[in-house]
Amino acid sequence: MCAAFPEFRLGKVLATSFTGTLSERHGDAVERIPVPQRLVDWLAVYGLAVDSCTPAELDLARELRESIHAAATAAALQDALPASAVQVINDFSARGRAAAILTPEGTRRWQLGPASSVDDALSVIAADAVDIIAGERDGKLALCASPTCQAAFFDASQSRTRRWCEMNTCGNRQKKARFHANQRKNPRPAE
Repeated sequence: MCAAFPEFRLGKVLATSFTGTLSERHGDAVERIPVPQRLVDWLAVYGLAVDSCTPAELDLARELRESIHAAATAAALQDALPASAVQVINDFSARGRAAAILTPEGTRRWQLGPASSVDDALSVIAADAVDIIAGERDGKLALCASPTCQAAFFDASQSRTRRWCEMNTCGNRQKKARFHANQRKNPRPAE
């Protein structure tokens, strides 16, 4: 992967990790898949290797990403799901030719259609979004407490009280800001 692009923010849940390819949505947004090859790279990280991606396919991927983000955000807030986002997710979920395969180690992996197309990979992501938004997995959707991020993430912690999409980025940034604010309020006396 090329160092000229921002690093991927990788999570354990495919659909919400995909929405994380655009981060800091309420601040200085960071696009992590700015060119088709970066989408190919991201898909490969998640075991959805495709041969190539066109600019048009990247546009479709971004449409799916934004629809998942809109629906996951609504679900996390317990609002009505946006009908247009639901339609996009359902359309993508239905159009691919991917199959769930059981590995000899007892895990699931996805096998894309014979041409390993972006459509097949996006259908897997859309199906994952359906599972988490519909509540089919043990956990809950939540929004990052960072005011500049507010990414939707899937909280599978035992207490279901996670506040940050990623502790290493948003959580640490917020804790540092709080620490520095406290230092300004209560400066230590010079020794």
